Amino acid sequence: MKIARPIAALIESFQKLPGVGPKSAQRLTYYLLHVPQSQLDDFAESVSRLKKDTVLCSICKNVSETDPCPICSDVSRDKSVIMVVEQPLDILAFEKTGRYKGIYHVLHGAINPLENVGPDEIYISDLIKRINKDDTKELIIATNPTMEGEATAMYINKQLKMNNPQNGQNSELKISRLGMGIPTGADLEYADETTLTQALEGRREL
Repeated sequence: MKIARPIAALIESFQKLPGVGPKSAQRLTYYLLHVPQSQLDDFAESVSRLKKDTVLCSICKNVSETDPCPICSDVSRDKSVIMVVEQPLDILAFEKTGRYKGIYHVLHGAINPLENVGPDEIYISDLIKRINKDDTKELIIATNPTMEGEATAMYINKQLKMNNPQNGQNSELKISRLGMGIPTGADLEYADETTLTQALEGRREL
């Protein structure tokens, strides 16, 4: 049986999303087929405005409605401590703990040669420039405990030590890595608040 073209087109679009296979794409499409048109219009409008109404913060590269983002604009945050994360979702995870009072830097990925993602494809150079310019006391590298995350952490550590003059304002920069609590191969966005808090408190110096 030939599927109607509008249905087939939406199934194909859903399949392009990460983690959505053919069966899931079909279920989502046929579910939407039975919801009121007003809900479909709202859904389409939300998707349409997703990128139109958001910007990357020029400081930390988080996704926000404003530039600078609310976290970078918050005068109560400790600007001398920067936590490096792979994705904006990781910020949400740490903010839920309520224990971290510093600021962030979002890489938007991790070094992954198999996927042709090198240091130039993510926001590492912006991080280096930011640290060399600002009075940063500690950099917490909170990339995921995966092969890609570890490679990214080592690269950042190496670059900072190469680019940080001994007599510069950041010669006393402390570079740390999240401690135990996050299992190897896990994504931070799925970790619970207690685990993230333990990992933050138990961070080790690189």
